[in-house]
Amino acid sequence: MFDTALVNAYRTFLSEERHAAANTVDSYIRDIMKFTDFLEVGEKHDFANVNESDIRAYFLFLEESGRSPATVARCCAALKAFFNHLVDVGYLASSPTSGISLSYSAKKPPRILSSMEITLLLEQPDVSDLKGCRDKAMIETLYATGIRVSELVKLDLSDINLTTGLIVCRNGRERIVPIHDAAIKAIELYLSFSRPKMASTSESSLFVNANGEQMTRQGFWKILKGYTEKAQIKEDVTPKMLRHSFAAHLLENGANLRTLQEMLGYAVISSTLAYKQVVNNHLKDAYTKAHPRA
Repeated sequence: MFDTALVNAYRTFLSEERHAAANTVDSYIRDIMKFTDFLEVGEKHDFANVNESDIRAYFLFLEESGRSPATVARCCAALKAFFNHLVDVGYLASSPTSGISLSYSAKKPPRILSSMEITLLLEQPDVSDLKGCRDKAMIETLYATGIRVSELVKLDLSDINLTTGLIVCRNGRERIVPIHDAAIKAIELYLSFSRPKMASTSESSLFVNANGEQMTRQGFWKILKGYTEKAQIKEDVTPKMLRHSFAAHLLENGANLRTLQEMLGYAVISSTLAYKQVVNNHLKDAYTKAHPRA
């Protein structure tokens, strides 16, 4: 029987050190245990004896069992992260997943907006209007930082330092994210023009609604939908799409995966690999359109 103490220790690592969401932890542990069940049928009972062939056989089993490409991709990410952890703690000398790529499955890459569409979207709010000024600051902040919409609406005044150009996110694992000049200017205008007229002096939330209270996720979704329609963007733009766009555009301009992982607040680096696929697809499309013999 496989050593469940290693799995339990990994669960603790994800929860307490990586501060991964409970659903993410449960999903990873469930995938690991299903993998051990598969191996035990074949009379293998030790993580130290698992090899690349065992893992590929498991993925083939999942595919032949009718599991979706997304399910196989998730299992692949879970096993790679787990075996890499066993290497990090010294239990294994190398990971049996090192030769396996996450592109093994046909997981769809995230949908993103082009730089032109982002610019068009950001041009829609009327900054001479109290709400428009606030909306501009919110959309600029979301695209500038790649934070989740839940993190955006929970930002307090004390979480943002416009002098240093940094914000603090406290959703689970606390992290510091840089913010660029365009977003800083939009926030400065909002703080000087809109917010004093919209929020009470006792309200600590950075972004407030028409009642002067903390903006809600649902409220921001409606705001974003309105500007998407106004900009005549065909895509159904969501806050998550802005997060995806932030990540893909950073990679296109030279950011590395580890830096991106930290800024996005992902527990494992494998979560960022889908953005690499988006960038590769864009490069391929550009090559096909531009090369005279393509």
